[in-house]
Amino acid sequence: MPIRTNRGRAAVYRKLWGWPMRSPSHLVAVVLVVAAVVLTIGIVVPRLTGSGGDRSGAAAQTTESTTAATGGAGTSEDGGTSAGTGGSADGSATSSLPTRLPSPPQKPTSAPPADDALKVATAWGKAWVNHPTGTTTDKWLDGLRPYTTDEYLVEMSTVDPANIPATKVTGPPVPKQSYTSSLTANLPTDGGTLAITVIDTPQGWRVAFYEQVA
Repeated sequence: MPIRTNRGRAAVYRKLWGWPMRSPSHLVAVVLVVAAVVLTIGIVVPRLTGSGGDRSGAAAQTTESTTAATGGAGTSEDGGTSAGTGGSADGSATSSLPTRLPSPPQKPTSAPPADDALKVATAWGKAWVNHPTGTTTDKWLDGLRPYTTDEYLVEMSTVDPANIPATKVTGPPVPKQSYTSSLTANLPTDGGTLAITVIDTPQGWRVAFYEQVA
C-alpha cells in the first residue's frame, strides 16, 4: 500500500507540471498567475513590515536636502523663478548695474579776472625774483609763504633760488584764463615770463602752480 500511494502522488505531480506544456494558452495562464502572486507579495509585504514608510521619509529628506543645497531655488505658482534665485518672473537674470550713467564732471565757469587774484600773482612774482646773493632757501620761501598754498610750498622747497635768473618784475600780470575759482596770468620779469596759476582757497587767493613760458 505505501508504494502505491507514492506512485499516485508522483503521477499527480507529473500531471501538474505537464499541464502548462500541453498548450501555449496553459503556459500563458501559468505565467500570469505567477506574476500576479509575485506582484502582490511585493506590495503587501512592505506595507505589513512598515519599510515603505521609511522609503517615503528618506525620499522626502533627500528632496529637502537638495532644496537647501541649491539655496531654496524654486518656481512660483505662475511658473516664474522664485526670489531665492535672484531672477525675474520670466526667468531672466536681474542686473545690479546702475540704470543711469554718472554725470560728467562740470566744466569751470568763466568769470572776469578777480583783482585780488591778480594782486596775489604780482606779489608772488616779486617774492620769487627777490633772492640777493647769499639768500637761503628757507628765507626765500618765507617771502613766498603768504601767497602760496601749503601743498605747493612743499614742492617749492626743492628750488635753489640761486638758480633763478630773474631779479625784478617788469610789467603787470596779463590774464590768460579766468574762472570763478582760479586764474592764470602771465607775469613778465627780466628773466622771462612766468605763467602763474592762482586758486581761491578758504584762506584767500593762493598760487598753486607756475612755469616759465618765455
